[in-house]
Amino acid sequence: MKRFIVAIVLIGLAILIMLAWWNNGTAPVNANDKSYILFVVPQGSGIRAISNDLKEQKLIRDDVVFFLLVKQLGIDKKIQAGDFRLSPSMSAEEIAKSLTTGTLDIWVTIPEGKRSEEIADILKSKLPTYDETWRDELVAYEGHLFPDTYLIPKDATADQVISLLRNTFDERFSKIENHTSLTPEEIVILASMIEREARHDVDRPLVSSVMQNRLQRGMALDIDATIQYALGYSSQEKTWWKKNLTLQDLNINSLYNTYDNPGLPPGPICNPGMNALQAAANPADTDYLFYITDKSGINRYARTNEEHNANIKKYGL
Repeated sequence: MKRFIVAIVLIGLAILIMLAWWNNGTAPVNANDKSYILFVVPQGSGIRAISNDLKEQKLIRDDVVFFLLVKQLGIDKKIQAGDFRLSPSMSAEEIAKSLTTGTLDIWVTIPEGKRSEEIADILKSKLPTYDETWRDELVAYEGHLFPDTYLIPKDATADQVISLLRNTFDERFSKIENHTSLTPEEIVILASMIEREARHDVDRPLVSSVMQNRLQRGMALDIDATIQYALGYSSQEKTWWKKNLTLQDLNINSLYNTYDNPGLPPGPICNPGMNALQAAANPADTDYLFYITDKSGINRYARTNEEHNANIKKYGL
């Protein structure tokens, strides 16, 4: 009987200790401190990392309690990436619920090689302030909207978004050393074609060398990506980059048709990333004039038309 009583007492004590731990862990860090802290949830962060960050910034008392609370509330998959105004006077539950609804800024990822209309589509899906007048404004800065992941205010204007992307471009581009005779704008145009034509980093300086060798010889560039850009959105394939080009497509009447018009197109065809920009300014030293991409995505290079035709035959293109 004594053992039973002792066991009951111990269980009761354990429950009291757990309740005290839980109540302490969910209470505000400082109920009297009404100040606010800007708390950022990085894209892809898990609950454990968020709990640790909240504890480090003295917004919660106990990261383990917070983790368990979020699981208990069933909101772990509802927490948003972005930034939030949180206060030490808020309880753990108030903070947890704020992370599901109160983001001030929104994480937006702009991948490399997207044309400005595609960036417009991304912003349309992410920002509540987007309207279709943004599209033409973005197109005006084709090639200069740097691809990256941005934390953008959800009430941002088109000017604010464009300034953010352009300023990032200017800052990154200023670090590139140009070892060619091309102007900065010509580097951007060339980089935009490299971005679309070379899937792998190792190929970009080689593709750059092919393009620049052809430019120096006065040859047409024969770049499919410029045809895709000229064609615009393909309603049949539901993409801005039509894959199955026809002979009729290759004869499109456009200054962006690099089969008909020797030299660079009049402007960039997409927004290139840093590796493509570096490759445009620093081409490999080769005498290649041709390349194809085989079915596995590997580029095959050639110095002569005969070698090029042999590659086409060999790799089944």
